[in-house]
Amino acid sequence: MDILLMIVSILLIALALLQSSKAESAGNIIQGGNSDLFANRKERGGELLISRITFVLGMVFFVLAFLMSNNIFK
Repeated sequence: MDILLMIVSILLIALALLQSSKAESAGNIIQGGNSDLFANRKERGGELLISRITFVLGMVFFVLAFLMSNNIFK
């Protein structure tokens, strides 16, 4: 079970790094520049797929961590 949690966490990190940066101009907010950081952007194609897989892996990670913390799997 520990190995499965480690595999899911590595995949989750890799997919999070692959996602396009939605805060690419976050520095402008700190400096007071005009930024459309919170603009409504639609994800399409591969970006949408990566986002959905990241969400599912996050849920799997949460469930595995919860089950392991309650000693359900020994």
